[in-house]
Amino acid sequence: MGRVEQRAAAKAGFATLAALNEAIVACDKCPRLREYCAEVARVKRRAYLDWEYWGRPVPGFGDAKARVMALGLAPGAHGSNRTGRPFTGDGSGDFLYPVLYEAGFASQPNAVSRNDGMKLSGLWITSVGRCAPPGNKPAPQELKNCVPWLDAEIALLKNLRVVVCLGRIAFDGLLAHVARTHGLPAKSKFAFAHGAEHELPGGLKTIVSYHPSLQNTNTGKLTKAMFFEVFRRARVLAGIDKNVLSRVPKS
Repeated sequence: MGRVEQRAAAKAGFATLAALNEAIVACDKCPRLREYCAEVARVKRRAYLDWEYWGRPVPGFGDAKARVMALGLAPGAHGSNRTGRPFTGDGSGDFLYPVLYEAGFASQPNAVSRNDGMKLSGLWITSVGRCAPPGNKPAPQELKNCVPWLDAEIALLKNLRVVVCLGRIAFDGLLAHVARTHGLPAKSKFAFAHGAEHELPGGLKTIVSYHPSLQNTNTGKLTKAMFFEVFRRARVLAGIDKNVLSRVPKS
């Protein structure tokens, strides 16, 4: 961790990722989002009437020694807002975790709850927004309210080398973080395109991916083979030695 990151961690006041996650769960900066998440948790979806919804901000999840971060947009109303863990319990997670398993990052292919035994190795999963937003569209100020969480998270992940950005908003969030901590050129050369790789000021590298939403995966815009290649490259760029080339998803 460089001096800038050390100062960011000290300024944030969090000594560990566990302490940071406790603060995230207790956050109440966005009344609209808190009301929405609580109402979804109260009413529930018919298929999940027997669930006790999480209904709070969703903290990051994974390996504290991770060299790779997967950065998403925000929790889903009946996914992470229900289960309390990123990308767990909805269509996006059903697409993501089998690929992470094939790529050697996840201990199992299926993610159904925060108590299902899932372990991540070399990977941390988080998002630029921590509460489920109505229509999957957080307001700009709501995303701004979450900025300190991502800054502190990156500062505390001392071995972080590569960030996989899942969607444009995640990519923009990462670039904003780099601008705050290291500065960016006035005319940024860092374009959003699936599979694009960028080396950012401060030393982090990023790989861009389409978001694994049903809108992208059901239409074939994002296939499992495309997604697997993103995480295979992440391992290479992060210097992780384990060979994961033997099993490539067919579609």
